Parts: sequence; structure tokens; C-alpha cells
Amino acid sequence: MRQIPVDTAGAVVMVAKSPQVKVRDRRTGEIATDTETGAKLITVDVMFAANEEVEILSITVPEPGITGELAMGTPVALTGLIARPWENDFNGQKRHGIAFRAVAVTSLADAAARPKAA
Repeated sequence: MRQIPVDTAGAVVMVAKSPQVKVRDRRTGEIATDTETGAKLITVDVMFAANEEVEILSITVPEPGITGELAMGTPVALTGLIARPWENDFNGQKRHGIAFRAVAVTSLADAAARPKAA
């Protein structure tokens, strides 16, 4: 499957919705897990502002990659962000979109609150 790296260097990224456990199957309540590590997957909705445009992105990240308090409005850094185009057939209708995945979502609030050394 094609993976496209996303450059976040010039972007402002803030939490739009607190992290939620990703559900693999809504009918059974099965929790989604990382196929390589077995870690529980978490979804974090973020406001991604770059090039004078703002979008809300839903980013999937393994639970160990969540660092710091991620309340609404918290500035964050996204490590290893990739975009994956997807397409499927559901009840005879083609659906498509872009899924976002990151290695880590790290709160920048702690770093901003710390006093800087002289």
C-alpha cells in the first residue's frame, strides 16, 4: 500500500478532540491494534493549519506514542506522519479517502510552560 510522508515543519497543529480508543468493529466492540506490536490504537483529531488553510485530521497512533496531556487546544508535534489513500466497496458503492497515521503525538504544552535557561 502506498504511504506518503507528510511534512509538518511549517504547520501549526493543535488537538481538536481528546484521544479516543479506535474501534475495529462497531458491532462487536473489538478494539483496533497495531499489527506489528499489538499495541492498542488511538485516534486523535487535530487542527492542522498550513499555507493559510486549516483542516481537521483524524490521526491514528499506537497508544505508547501518546505523550503528555492532550486536551482540546493543546499544541502538539506529530512524529512520522504519513497519509495513505484508501478505497473500498460498501454495499455496491465505491468509497475512498485518506487515512493518517503517526508514530507519536507529543504535547508541546509542557515544553512551552518550562522556563528557558538564561
